[in-house]
Amino acid sequence: FQTYFRNSEGPWKAAMNRLRQRKQESAPVLQPLLLGTAQPHSRKRKWNSQLIIPASTANRNSSEEDRKKRCGDLYSTNGCLPVEQLQNFSQLLQNIHNLEFPSQMGSVLTNPLLLHYVSWIRDESVNLRLYYWMGQTLQEECTWCVADNIGYEEEFKDFLETIYKTECFLHEGFPACEEFLFKSLPLWDGCCCRSQILKLVSWISLSSFSEMNSHLCHPLAQLFFTSSLYFKCSVLESLKELLQNWLNWHVIHVDSEAESQVCSLNTTLSGVVNGVAKLIRFVGWISTIGLHLENNSSLLLYFILDFYETVCDMYLEYNLPLVIMPPAGVFYPALLSMDSVCFNQLCYLMYRYRTNLVAAKQNERSKKKIQQFSFSSQTYQEYNHYTIAMVGCLWTSSVFQEDVHPQGLRMDEELLKKTAVQEYKTSFNIVYHPALMGFALLFMQQAWPDETTFNFRLIKRNKWNWYLEFLYAQGLKGLKVFIESSISSVSKTASR
Repeated sequence: FQTYFRNSEGPWKAAMNRLRQRKQESAPVLQPLLLGTAQPHSRKRKWNSQLIIPASTANRNSSEEDRKKRCGDLYSTNGCLPVEQLQNFSQLLQNIHNLEFPSQMGSVLTNPLLLHYVSWIRDESVNLRLYYWMGQTLQEECTWCVADNIGYEEEFKDFLETIYKTECFLHEGFPACEEFLFKSLPLWDGCCCRSQILKLVSWISLSSFSEMNSHLCHPLAQLFFTSSLYFKCSVLESLKELLQNWLNWHVIHVDSEAESQVCSLNTTLSGVVNGVAKLIRFVGWISTIGLHLENNSSLLLYFILDFYETVCDMYLEYNLPLVIMPPAGVFYPALLSMDSVCFNQLCYLMYRYRTNLVAAKQNERSKKKIQQFSFSSQTYQEYNHYTIAMVGCLWTSSVFQEDVHPQGLRMDEELLKKTAVQEYKTSFNIVYHPALMGFALLFMQQAWPDETTFNFRLIKRNKWNWYLEFLYAQGLKGLKVFIESSISSVSKTASR
């Protein structure tokens, strides 16, 4: 591939032209003086026509009769079949060794039969032709890196969307697209083609994780911290899809024979673990700062916890020997959240973390030989600290005394008294928790319809078990499984 964006003045010219264009929209009378009367044309603008399969070029000099005679039988294995004559998948299978490939490689992106062929064939020349064409087209059509392409953003969006749909069809990303992202993201403003760029990020291959820190993580973090709440949520959704694609790739290739023959560190089990761990820690870092910047927004917290729903099940669901707990900057805002959806998400996460860690511990004890990967005791300690904090909040009302996490809720009793909060110990239990207060009020109205003072002590004294069943009936399944798995008294009662 040629080096992208060799003209260093291109991005500056593009930015100046964009500012000039905005000024012209506000002052249309001055527009002819600045741009002239003719609308500038793109230099090539060829990729649109290349997405349609053209007539075969290898037999261009042959007569129509000879061509029909030679390719008349679509199921013949002796003749040559131009790809534009393919009608269904069975024809592709019958003639897969006799296809006459199109001269315009862009047409492969919009033809499912050719995509099946590309994913199956082992001919490197076909992939090289496709990747070279794609790399050149992305370089020439990028609207924020080439000054002449400012007015063609919609066309470039369509092209990126076509590439993304092709990657979804093939379940893998294109190397040319990855190279384009790594070289263009440092110049990206986060607005132009936002949806398409973030979709393409989700298909970066696991083998490229060594380049992600400088080419992907650093520019994304800068945009993440300085952009809107919606952009932050979009980035987290894209990184969640990236993690899922990596884990799915690992599940597919973990037992294959080809996997054992690959010597590259990036595709071994240790390489997979390192790459996935680096991505998860990066998301934890930007999530902690993002929550601080957005004042613990419930919307942002939902997307963060949604990402960790994939993380918590990596050991059991994806057979990956890795368990990483969310950072304290994510756990405690979720624990003290006023949103019941986020609070319920956290309870479900802790339940799944417990299930995975228990399974990992049992496997370590049952296997006599030393495993290549073993979970650090720090992981178990961190989970225990979080569990103690949750049980202290919801059940025993002792979180301010027993939470031993360095960033936890432990406070001196004198300091708590200065807050002038009555019964501060029960401020976050299952009745008084801010995320559950609405359910407690609704339960009081149903259990004591004549009560006007809303004395919540009545719930704990008389109808504690009824209140739990009421919460479970409201769809708080995460809270249910956490209480039944992590609080021994409830587990014993349920087992009886």
